Amino acid sequence: MKVSIGSKIVKGPWGGGNLFAINLKNYLENKGIDVVTDLDDDDIDIILMTEPRFTSPSSAYTHLDVNKYLNFVKRDSIVVHRVNECDEKRIDPNKKTRNKHFVNKYIIGANKSADFTVFVSSWLKDLYLEQGINSKQYMVILSGSDKNIFNRKNIIKWNKEDPLKVVTHHWGANWNKGFKFYLKLDKLIEENIFDHSLQFSYIGNIPEDINLKNTDLVHPLYGQELAEKIKEHHLYITGSINEPSGNHHIEAAQCGLPILYINSGGIPEYCDGYGEVFDDTNFKEKLEAIINNYDLHFENLKKYDKDSNNMCDEYFTLFRDLLERKNQVLDSRDMNFNNSKISKKIYNFKKDILSNF
Repeated sequence: MKVSIGSKIVKGPWGGGNLFAINLKNYLENKGIDVVTDLDDDDIDIILMTEPRFTSPSSAYTHLDVNKYLNFVKRDSIVVHRVNECDEKRIDPNKKTRNKHFVNKYIIGANKSADFTVFVSSWLKDLYLEQGINSKQYMVILSGSDKNIFNRKNIIKWNKEDPLKVVTHHWGANWNKGFKFYLKLDKLIEENIFDHSLQFSYIGNIPEDINLKNTDLVHPLYGQELAEKIKEHHLYITGSINEPSGNHHIEAAQCGLPILYINSGGIPEYCDGYGEVFDDTNFKEKLEAIINNYDLHFENLKKYDKDSNNMCDEYFTLFRDLLERKNQVLDSRDMNFNNSKISKKIYNFKKDILSNF
């Protein structure tokens, strides 16, 4: 089996999609699977589209490139599309803001090139099915983080005497990452109204126009350094609006921190049972609740299972299943191929030129 993952893998702090590609690539290679991140080889069995938008810096190829590969190189490659983006995560649902991104429309169009679709949450699946995505075969595979890095080793349980240390982390500085609620927490710290004193750390990038006066700001961290920093704290918060999946809360949960999480997007699917859920109306009350129920949630997190091994197991099982029933999958494909010899020569000519740069 040879698998192509459509991501430009970057070392160091980056987004969740990059971490997904790293984890899956490492997992498959440990299984003895050949893994590439382009469409240069002529013997690819599984093409995993992870970011078909050509404007994205993490995109290794688009659905148009996939179509050309199927048309001119290997028609029996099976295409899986991992959908983990949407317009809704960029728009505050409380504001009458017009959608100017058109991500969903692009994803729906790109998905026509796929034989199978994977959504990173049931919330995202339902959103796209309602908006008309044409997917004959699909499933939900929840994301996960590397438990060799993000784990409970050396985690410090809050002793109820020291200040309660709260933390969150985001690579993106989009306002919808939860800054509305991080500002609320910052203000509550200043008001000092709880029985226990609170401290808040924010790891990552922030909007230019935000003023967190009572927050310890930490530059973006990655891997082991990030895990160690998270485990210096007792409680995690995420207010990320309409997040399809995200990695930040998964990493914190694997480190053993109870989660104060927003009831939005796919986040509840990852955090249910491991903390307290809040909305616009009850942030302060839910913060008090998670403080009071800290011991319970701390113990429950020993059972948290959203790690990258489990996630990759599901992808590996899916890939094998699709290859085992390849004829059935290909028979259901609705695609018109270009059989022109001239078109194929032009494709190969352009490919040869690009390979020399």
